[in-house]
Amino acid sequence: MEERGYETFREGVSACLPTVLGYAGIGIAAGVVGRSVGLSVFQVALMSILVYAGSAQFIICGMLAIQAPVSAIILTTFLVNLRHFLMSMSVASHFSDEPLITNIGIGSLLTDESYGVLMTAVANDYKISSVWTHGLNITAYLAWIGSTVAGALLGSWIPDPNMLGLDFALVAMFAGLFVLQVDPAIKKQTKKTVIVLLAVCISLYVSMRFVSSEVAVLIATLLGCGVGVTIPDAE
Repeated sequence: MEERGYETFREGVSACLPTVLGYAGIGIAAGVVGRSVGLSVFQVALMSILVYAGSAQFIICGMLAIQAPVSAIILTTFLVNLRHFLMSMSVASHFSDEPLITNIGIGSLLTDESYGVLMTAVANDYKISSVWTHGLNITAYLAWIGSTVAGALLGSWIPDPNMLGLDFALVAMFAGLFVLQVDPAIKKQTKKTVIVLLAVCISLYVSMRFVSSEVAVLIATLLGCGVGVTIPDAE
């Protein structure tokens, strides 16, 4: 049987189109929020180019609004994006024959959404190429920058994103991602998935009584991972 594969840059662009539609709404919201805290259109664009992380950019805007110190903003952004190290390492084996600069390029532009598209292709036994992955990542990158700039331009006429419910856009996106990721896991490993979810929820609830919500999320995540690794898979 002929091996299925994703090889060309154009195929990577096509695979990214559903992600582009999602980025449009979230990116516009991020741009509007950026303008609402006093950033210029250029500063919003520069943040998207350099940071390129939806959740982190929303957090940065929130911390700017409360005039948090720069050191705290940098540390928080680093912690929030720390998961990208894990995602990059998990896909590195698929590009082991590629030059270092190619792997750096793939890892630098890898996001939650593009990682999901890439791993779905791997799970379906498609052979993927670095060129296809560049098409996927670069399309998402440009779509995010364009969407946030559009939002920043609209922000001049929409000073309060709460008017359109845009402040809830990021929560809605991650809720959707959560459902899509958990549903298959529950079908395959119902008992294990439920135990992990309970461990995360309980540890988060308890931790928030003693530490900040950001630290509580990290604690709950680590405990959830620990429980998931410890519990054996169902036969």
